[in-house]
Amino acid sequence: MKLLVIEDEIKLAEYLHKGLSEEGYVVDLAHTGIDGLHLASTGDYDLLLLDGMLPGIDGLAVLTALRQSKQTPVLMLTARGQVEDRVKGLQTGADDYLVKPFAFSELVARIQVLLRRSQPSRTDAEPTVLHLADLDVDLIRRKATRAGQRLDLTVKEFNLLSLLLRRQGEVLSRTELAEQVWDMHFDSETNVVEVAVRRLRNKLDSPFERPLLHTVRGMGYVLEARQ
Repeated sequence: MKLLVIEDEIKLAEYLHKGLSEEGYVVDLAHTGIDGLHLASTGDYDLLLLDGMLPGIDGLAVLTALRQSKQTPVLMLTARGQVEDRVKGLQTGADDYLVKPFAFSELVARIQVLLRRSQPSRTDAEPTVLHLADLDVDLIRRKATRAGQRLDLTVKEFNLLSLLLRRQGEVLSRTELAEQVWDMHFDSETNVVEVAVRRLRNKLDSPFERPLLHTVRGMGYVLEARQ
């Protein structure tokens, strides 16, 4: 899932970026209303976190302009706690409202609710539990098991496994994995993909007789059950 945070408080924006990234989301940041509106209008995001008070154009103006072309779920963040402010934001097109200061756990819970709510409107909505041979991955609970045994995965390992499992049988290049999982343009000097694949393979395949994660020399990696 890809999120856009539009927040002019640099410290808060970086805190949200770090925390949400650790939760497994890919997060982009914008610090002005103009930059945020440009990213929101041209990018493909699953949800927006939008500060109500922004330099340039404020959050309500961003939301008004965005709603002319997109229905991306929007969670407003604001220091204004008055009922009339919340009502105005919701009437403008916000899907939810959270008053600062807020608990990070509540923010994550609200994001999860909004994302679940938006799923039925998507065409070809993805299943929430994926299977391959004796491997099961629950995308909502972020839980992976093989042969009934829980796999102790890091956030990046879980995201990597989920991507490979969604596209099982398809060879994914190191470049694509780097872009999809780490949100980075692949640098040939970086071995982050190889390291992550090796660690994932140690947890996913090494304890079991039948390997599922395979290297295709010169091309990339594929997750499939081979005979």
